Amino acid sequence: MSKRILGGLGLLLGAGLYAGNALAVEPGDPERGQAAAATCTACHQANGSGMNVPKGESWPRLAGLDAGYIEKQLHDFKAGRRQNASMMPFANMLNEQQIADVAAYYSQMPVTPAGGGESASEAELTRGEQLANRGDWDQYIVSCKSCHGPGGTGVGSDFPGIASQHAGYIRTQLHAWKNDERSNDPQNLMGAIAKRMSDDDIEAVAAWYASQTVSAEGEE
Repeated sequence: MSKRILGGLGLLLGAGLYAGNALAVEPGDPERGQAAAATCTACHQANGSGMNVPKGESWPRLAGLDAGYIEKQLHDFKAGRRQNASMMPFANMLNEQQIADVAAYYSQMPVTPAGGGESASEAELTRGEQLANRGDWDQYIVSCKSCHGPGGTGVGSDFPGIASQHAGYIRTQLHAWKNDERSNDPQNLMGAIAKRMSDDDIEAVAAWYASQTVSAEGEE
């Protein structure tokens, strides 16, 4: 048999194995996800609530986030498209099936209250609400709800729910986008918006979203 034929068979076999591996990932299973998420609880807590850490690294709430969004972030950590020294080792411990299972597990949990908005002033919350719901066209800042949906409850796998997310985490991510330290969102929309926001704007919108509550139906 010629080398050309053997090479062609090898390519076909390789493609078949790749397709088989891709098909081997089943829809995420929350029960399996609970077991796979055992190492996640140290930071994200058993109920997926995360933690607001003033002047430290806040750990985001995962409970109630879209499963597709959680999957995408874990894949991005594994691939290096998103950088975080704390998360990358844990993401690399999970295989493709475990990522789907962990995402399914956290997505079916009820949304928990957030921290970091308790001490915000009325003026700060008013500014945060403006940026969230109407934006600031004088500064070319698009409203957050344009992508994250009314009430900030999220839209699909690209735009996560940010209502009832910890202020410390929102603040950190906005600064990361502003400083070109994060760029794993569609067309780097967040980077363009964050660069137009002052530090006070970031504090205000983070505090406002942290102070919002989300019901089981996803409404404020």
